[in-house]
Amino acid sequence: MGLLDHCVAHYPQPFGRLMCSIWACPFCPSAVVDLCLISNGRFKFSKSFAISRRAASSVAPPLKLEKEALFVPPGVAKEEVTINMVLPGSNIVVGPYAGDAQIKQAQFVKSSSRAKDCPKDDRPEFAIIGRSNVGKSSLINALVRQDMALTSKKPGKTQLINHFLINKSWYMVDLPGYGFAHASESARIDWSSFTKGYFLNRDTLVAVMLLVDASIPPQRIDLDCANWLGRNNIGMTFVFTKCDKTKGGKGTRPVDNIRQFQELIGKCYGEPPPWVMTSSVTGLGRDELLLHMSQLRNYWDNEAS
Repeated sequence: MGLLDHCVAHYPQPFGRLMCSIWACPFCPSAVVDLCLISNGRFKFSKSFAISRRAASSVAPPLKLEKEALFVPPGVAKEEVTINMVLPGSNIVVGPYAGDAQIKQAQFVKSSSRAKDCPKDDRPEFAIIGRSNVGKSSLINALVRQDMALTSKKPGKTQLINHFLINKSWYMVDLPGYGFAHASESARIDWSSFTKGYFLNRDTLVAVMLLVDASIPPQRIDLDCANWLGRNNIGMTFVFTKCDKTKGGKGTRPVDNIRQFQELIGKCYGEPPPWVMTSSVTGLGRDELLLHMSQLRNYWDNEAS
């Protein structure tokens, strides 16, 4: 069993959240485990997680950890990584820069038609982009737990660079979707010039969250987007959306689509980019994505200071 199969088979969506996230045990669905942030902001697994693992070891074979497939953040040696350090439903290892990931406040700041019109302060920011109809606005609303981004039944409604201030300390940036069906092929591949200008000239950009629809097979335009970002040395995380769905009821499973996408993208990258599975409907991956963003942000803050 590989890491991806393990995440899908043994990490169903969270069924409750109090001070921490509650999940089914990674090896035994009947057991319960909670993943907590302790008071100093450092991430750890709770005592019940360790107990559940020991109890489960007698009923399931140990998972072979494929370290070469993991995203290992700064501050962590690959040889020291254990399965306990990997976020559920992802290939992301939690490191020492992981901190407070909760969103306590979110507010719309401004819309910009040009990169040079974006907010001019030193706050770090994460850009969120994806193919039209990938569920970008739904994911943003799920992350902040309010209807902040405009959702529409007509893809391609976001036409501006929209900045949202999170916890008065960092930005979540909603970028125009690409690949709307009625555009020409060249237009679908080549985003508007102001979006590319944003990527190339935004010094406060920590990383791009590239959304990929997991309910359908890999799309060439998503691969082209990833390759363009890679060629320009722009850090990205693949956020697989709609992991609760299968198109038409007879399509390939999200896990199969994700595996195929990773096989294609793996030919272009020496080190595996981080990825996480999400669902705006069930809440799958929300806390994991925010925790991942927190460690990227904290590392960026540390390097910038």
